[in-house]
Amino acid sequence: MSDDTIRLVTIGRIIRRRWRVLALYALVGALVGYGASVLFPPRYTTSSSVLLPGTWEERELLTQTEVATSSVVVDRAAATLGWPGVSGSDLRDRVSAKATDGNIIKISGTAETPERAQRLSDQVAKDFVSYATRIASESASPEAAQELAALQQSVEDTSRRISKLSAATDPGNTVESVQTRTELEKLRTALREAISTIKQADPTGDEAKNMVVMGSAARPTGEAPPTRTQLVAGGALLFLLCAVIGHLTAARMSRRLRGESEITAALGSALLGTVDVPVRRPTHRSEGRGPRAWVRRLLGLDVRWDIPAPQSSGDEASRRIRYRRVCARLRDRRPGPQRLLVVFPEGDETARRAAGHLVVEAGSDPALRAVAVAVSRPMVPDRDHHESGALVVVSAGAWTAAELAGIAEACADAKHAVVGVVLAGPVRATRSADDPPRAAVPALVGFDGERDDATGVTG
Repeated sequence: MSDDTIRLVTIGRIIRRRWRVLALYALVGALVGYGASVLFPPRYTTSSSVLLPGTWEERELLTQTEVATSSVVVDRAAATLGWPGVSGSDLRDRVSAKATDGNIIKISGTAETPERAQRLSDQVAKDFVSYATRIASESASPEAAQELAALQQSVEDTSRRISKLSAATDPGNTVESVQTRTELEKLRTALREAISTIKQADPTGDEAKNMVVMGSAARPTGEAPPTRTQLVAGGALLFLLCAVIGHLTAARMSRRLRGESEITAALGSALLGTVDVPVRRPTHRSEGRGPRAWVRRLLGLDVRWDIPAPQSSGDEASRRIRYRRVCARLRDRRPGPQRLLVVFPEGDETARRAAGHLVVEAGSDPALRAVAVAVSRPMVPDRDHHESGALVVVSAGAWTAAELAGIAEACADAKHAVVGVVLAGPVRATRSADDPPRAAVPALVGFDGERDDATGVTG
């Protein structure tokens, strides 16, 4: 898994084999989301619109949105509302403003109830219009006032000159009279321009004075996000994703050996062959007993998800040929009558069944005695004068290099030379006849000599 690309089939395998524990994580996440919704009460949001007539630049609109949410406006709204225990600083986080098309500023207010949200938006809008109008009225500078007075005086002077010239003009069609009338028209044009300049002397102030609140804010009918449903669904989804990512991370960091060369190197021996073991469900890491094992089985944690689904195999005859070839290679390595110890890790169900099949197929040539070895504290029976070595049977992807090296060291301590390694792989069972009769499988002797009556295996 550490070198494999994460594909959708991997995610599907996690969901298919660990759906119980994933469902538990999702349930816990939903409960956490529900608890968060209790800690954070529901909020309601509504908006009030303020129209700014005239022509406004974008930067001017942005300035007005800042004014709408300024501390002066919000503090005034808080004082007018008079809500107990709610100050302007508390309302500042509940009020927002943004400029939209058409020179409209939307002021939004958020509160615990729809009624309060409506009142808050309306009050902030009213105080914003009042404050902006006052600023526009007080923004006229002395220089602007002097300029406005000078323009008015220019208009009056021009009007007097027009009157004098008009009175002295000859009503005939002489050259002088035509020139005089032309001069009068120029003066009238200058007068109109002066009047237009006076009107445009302070456009922003006039427009600001004409701001209008476009009606009362609508009373909200639903909660503002995140709602309780969103928090529950979000918590369930978040915990589910964390569980899937945790499975993938654990698989990436796994040190279990999968390659034949890695397994044989850890055991310090050569590979004698691979054998197939028919199964009808995913391989279990350990059967186990007690409450902890029961909980693992209930949640599906005893099922290895990181092992691909068993492939279909041939018939029983083809599988028996594999076992016979392993036995033949053993005879070639150890010619003559011999007795070997077949060692498999305790808890490796695939290896246990493969060891039983090897004992059946070997018969008395060579004579095999199978034992289970605990990987936590590996211990192998001492070699007697009839035994000439140990054959290790393991399944790929189940054990780390340190665990396999511990089994090899235990064999060496018991004076057993590891004559070979057999890899056992699960295959999909096709019929009940795939398994040899339980009576035909001899007892597999463990180091402590304790027999398991339920499986016909000891140790």
